[in-house]
Amino acid sequence: MVGNLGVEEGDEVRRRELLAAAAAVFTPLAGASPAQANTLTPLEDLLLYGTAAAPSGGDISAAGVAAAVKQSRAHFRAARYDTLARTLPGQIARAQTLEPAEVAATAVADLYNIAARLCIKLGEDGLVAITADRAMNSARAGGDALTIAEAHRMVSSAWRRQGHLARATDIAVRAAQDLRADRSAPEPERLAGGSTLLATAAYTAAKSGDRASATALIAEAAETARAGRTVPQDRIDAGLQQVLLHQLSVHYLLGDAGQAIDLVKTIAPTTLPTAERQGRFFIDVARCFEQWGKPQHCYRALLAAERAGPQEIRRGAARHLAGGLLQHDRSLPGIRNFAGRAGVALT
Repeated sequence: MVGNLGVEEGDEVRRRELLAAAAAVFTPLAGASPAQANTLTPLEDLLLYGTAAAPSGGDISAAGVAAAVKQSRAHFRAARYDTLARTLPGQIARAQTLEPAEVAATAVADLYNIAARLCIKLGEDGLVAITADRAMNSARAGGDALTIAEAHRMVSSAWRRQGHLARATDIAVRAAQDLRADRSAPEPERLAGGSTLLATAAYTAAKSGDRASATALIAEAAETARAGRTVPQDRIDAGLQQVLLHQLSVHYLLGDAGQAIDLVKTIAPTTLPTAERQGRFFIDVARCFEQWGKPQHCYRALLAAERAGPQEIRRGAARHLAGGLLQHDRSLPGIRNFAGRAGVALT
């Protein structure tokens, strides 16, 4: 089992290290396509200059801000990433004006958690690090256990994307342990949140090639998910389906494409509750078929991902797969058009 190194120990030092890592890669949206850069400019301006304005006429009450958080989460789950990127900075600015401070802090943290997930989708690692840091600070000020746990998950993801895999794994495991021990939230919700943290840790362990830890963690995540529960309004995406999606990724990262495809056969895509999950599922399926050397199956999975959530195919993984499939353009009708839609530079 992995160690027990968490963000709590040496918090300020780790926070500085995280921001330094972000700064190392944070040039203005380096590597992004022009369309993607424009999409994230409002969020970047908020993070760097605090220039976002709250929407005019917005309801600056606890209920109004809660509705804005719910709407932002719905945009993410529906894979409406352009809409989310355009509206999220203003929603954060509005939540920051809410009183009392504790209520505002939790709402702001929820929105920054969503922002971190958006930046992960768009492959902006510097912005992931910064939004995760903002989420953690606000979550601690708000004191809500589930929001703190999700902020830990975003911090873990930020470290993973900076290449610090052991630290990222430990942060997620420690957060799952802390959430399980925190009695301020109902046990079913704590178990559901813990299952997602453990699944995230399993994914990171697999990315580092640690088969033993990845296998043990994903098994523990599944067991924890079965004991918990989740509903669509939850602040985090949790439950056994979420664990299975991570297990699919774990098999892929460990080079077990055959096991991954066997697992795929047990998952009915129509039962996945959101466009985001469906799109992510099909992209992971495409990765497994690419690893298995089956380009036609890979292409079909990418087309299914596009049908589930058209903006999902802009992700780096989808662009990479589409670029690789161009060598099969004679046997894959429409692949060049698809690659163009995914953002691949065509020559």
